[in-house]
Amino acid sequence: MFVYRREDLPSEPEFPADLRKLGYFINDKDQIRKISDSKQEFQYKISKNERVNEVQREAMNECIRKIVTSRLCELNFATLHLPLAAKLTEPHVPIMVSSNLSTATRIIVVFGEPIQDLGIWAYRSVGKDGVNAGSAVSFAKAVLHPKSKQEGTNGNSDKKEGNTALILANTGQLLWHCGARRPMTLASWIAYPRPSAVDPQLMMTRRNIIPNNGNWFEHIASVFQEILADRGRLVREDATIDIVGVADGGQGVIRYLADHWEAWRPYISAIALTNPLHSIDVELAVTDETSASFLAFVSSRCRAYVISDEPQGFLVPGARRHGCNCYSSGERQHIECIMPRAWEHILEWLNLAHANQTMYEAQLEMKEVTGSDSDYSEALYSDGSQE
Repeated sequence: MFVYRREDLPSEPEFPADLRKLGYFINDKDQIRKISDSKQEFQYKISKNERVNEVQREAMNECIRKIVTSRLCELNFATLHLPLAAKLTEPHVPIMVSSNLSTATRIIVVFGEPIQDLGIWAYRSVGKDGVNAGSAVSFAKAVLHPKSKQEGTNGNSDKKEGNTALILANTGQLLWHCGARRPMTLASWIAYPRPSAVDPQLMMTRRNIIPNNGNWFEHIASVFQEILADRGRLVREDATIDIVGVADGGQGVIRYLADHWEAWRPYISAIALTNPLHSIDVELAVTDETSASFLAFVSSRCRAYVISDEPQGFLVPGARRHGCNCYSSGERQHIECIMPRAWEHILEWLNLAHANQTMYEAQLEMKEVTGSDSDYSEALYSDGSQE
């Protein structure tokens, strides 16, 4: 029988979390490109050994995370830890909030995908479209520093700089690494350095669970209960809330609000979702007056953006399943790229809904049209016209 000594095992691959040392730079279009070939994007597959590729990608992602966090800090974002009572060395998950959180009359809260890092829409979009475009940076700039003023129904501007705060929740980094003393996503956990290239990944135990943030649904509840419910201290008593939910993050929000609608009904202004995962038969099932009220709210003050070949903003089928109007996002292939592609359209609608609290989504009736070759659904207005 062969027994390998520890020093005989193959070494773990190492890559510095430094963009230039990895062989890349950010060009004048904010895109990450190779130094040796300014037209080439990030190259994932550099070895036949998948572990090498995995570790290199994590080093690149760490570079991107640092850049995005730095740019958000330049926009006067601060980091809060949940649970709020947790010390820096204790299990916690960071979220980022704009510095005007306690004074703003309007708060936009973003619950992203559980597979993504804080402030990242899609690493794919970061590399292809630019760091700001693939992350929350461009969105944050538009929210906190609008270029133009949106006139409200009373003739006054409701989009004045400083009146809107932004919270970036963190549904992804919910694994606490005891050795590194920091939270991370599952992808980062798997790519974290090991004693050798053939060692298995670390086992997870109860020590890796962050209190009240053990999964993305618990984290969503924690943001509501520890941040948004702390009225008069962390947020204003009269602050209204707009919600952006990305995929599972949106499903978690719908599920949470369905269970707590009576408490949150006075404060929620509008909800925008990407790749909606909730169902009218499950999360929105009507069992009493409160659930009926929430379903009515979702149908009138909520909309969703989905993968579609149609032009951006085009009305597409989906209301029958999700209880809210569904629109083409302009993204045709990747679900994770819906938010980078459609956030401007989403923010425009949220601004209109905030400025006009009596504005409601058009109520639709779904008409099944059966043809000789195929069956399809068509979304129509109640008067028979299509958007």
